[in-house]
Amino acid sequence: MENQCQNGNETLLKVSTLNCIDLSNPDIHQSVSLLKQACLDCGFFYVVNHGISQEFMDEVFGQSKSFFELPLNEKMKVLRNEKHRGYTPVLDELLDPDNQVHVGDYKEGYYIGVEVPEDDPEAEKPFYGPNVWPEDGLLPGWRQTMEKFHHQALEVAKAVARIIALALGLEVDFFDKPEMLGKPIATLRLLHYGGQVSDPSKGIYGAGAHSDYGLITLLATDAVMGLQICKDKDAKPQIWEYVAPVKGAFIVNLGDMLERWSNCIFKSTLHRVLGNGQERYSIAYFIEPSHDCLVECLPTCKSENNPPKFPPIYCATYLSQRYKDTHAELSLYEKHQT
Repeated sequence: MENQCQNGNETLLKVSTLNCIDLSNPDIHQSVSLLKQACLDCGFFYVVNHGISQEFMDEVFGQSKSFFELPLNEKMKVLRNEKHRGYTPVLDELLDPDNQVHVGDYKEGYYIGVEVPEDDPEAEKPFYGPNVWPEDGLLPGWRQTMEKFHHQALEVAKAVARIIALALGLEVDFFDKPEMLGKPIATLRLLHYGGQVSDPSKGIYGAGAHSDYGLITLLATDAVMGLQICKDKDAKPQIWEYVAPVKGAFIVNLGDMLERWSNCIFKSTLHRVLGNGQERYSIAYFIEPSHDCLVECLPTCKSENNPPKFPPIYCATYLSQRYKDTHAELSLYEKHQT
C-alpha cells in the first residue's frame, strides 16, 4: 500500500500509506479496528478532527518560527536545563550513534513540559518543574500560546489513548487513571530544521534513526516532506518510506514504552528526518504516564505461551536513562552562557 511521488529533482520517493483515525467518528468500533491494524503494522497513523482549530495551529507554528528566528545569543539565554526545559541547539541531540559518527542532529528545538512551581514538592521529580520561557517583551503572547497548545494537545493524546486501550482489550479508561495520564509527563517540543541537506552515506541527518521513548507522540508538521519510517528495522538493507504531511492532521506514533507494555504486540517503529535543503518546522508532543507508574506487561498481552518479555520498570527511571543516552552534557555549553 505505497504510492510514488516525485520531488523537484524528479527522484522517486516511496511514500507510506497510513490509516487515518477520525476522532469525531461516532463508530468507535471502526476507529478501534483502523488503529489496531496500524499498531500491528507500523505503529504510525494520522488523526483528524481532533478538536484543535487550523487557525490556532497556524498561530502555534508562527510563534515557533518567531522564536527560532531570534539571534543565537538570545536563544542560548533559555538553554535547556537538567529538567529538559528550554532551547536545544543544533547538534545537541544524537539519536543514532552507530550512523551519526561524532555528529548530532541538524535541528534545533525547544522543550516545554508540565508547569509545576519550584516550591511544589512535585517539582522534585525529574520531569516536573517550572518551564523556561523567553522574556515577556521579546515574544508577546508566546508563553500563553504554547501553554494553551500544551493543554489542548493533552486532550487529543488522551482521546487517542482511549482507543488504544480498547484495541488492546482493556477498559476504555485504562490510561485515564491518576498514576497514568491523570498526572502525565507531557512534553511539547518545537522543532526547526535549518535547511541542511541530509546525506545518510556521511551520517548527516535532520534527525537520526530512532524510536520514541514513551507512550505515544503527536506530530504536527508544515508542508515540507522529511519524515521517514522503517517498518522492519531488522531488514537488510532497511527500507525507508516517507510520511506525507497532511494539513490539519496529527501524525501519531507509538513509543517504546507502549511496545514494552504490550509485550511487543504493538510496534514502536524506527523513524528519521532527512533534510532536502528546505527549512522545515514541526511540533512534537510526547505523552508518557506519571513518574510513579509501573510499566509492566498488560494482562491482555501475556499468556502461558507468550510470557512477559521485559521486567517491570518505573516510568521516571526508564525515561531518565533514555534522555541521558541521547543528549549532550550541559557542561559543553558553559562558554555560551558567560
